[in-house]
Amino acid sequence: MKVMVLNGPNLGRLDLRSSAIYGNLDFAALTAFIENSAKEMGFEADVRQSDSETELITWLHEAADAKIPVIFNPAAFTHYSYAIRDAVDMLTAPAIEVHLSNPLSREEFRHTSVISGVVKGTIGGFGPDSYRLALMALKGLI
Repeated sequence: MKVMVLNGPNLGRLDLRSSAIYGNLDFAALTAFIENSAKEMGFEADVRQSDSETELITWLHEAADAKIPVIFNPAAFTHYSYAIRDAVDMLTAPAIEVHLSNPLSREEFRHTSVISGVVKGTIGGFGPDSYRLALMALKGLI
């Protein structure tokens, strides 16, 4: 079964971000980790990243139309993009929100997710394993 794994702004630049918060993987290594983890669980992961709100919405519409489950790290869009929230709400298969870091242990503006109310669950704070845990949860939902 196919799963779409979407990643929002600045995640393509993990190699330049704080390793204390985001770990030591660059985006290529994170993608490989996700693809391998998915394969171990019987999924085919379609991993994508964009800094564009418009492109992320287009991909969410694609997933909704094809009834593809989504694992989504909306990154900074987590806290304020109602357009992305509305697109996630249109998904016809399960969706799980993920974060490499724990947003609740960071700056106060990161404590609110406009996405979490329209997904099956949120997993954060476990680095790349947040994605593996989301795949495990998704397997249980399907």
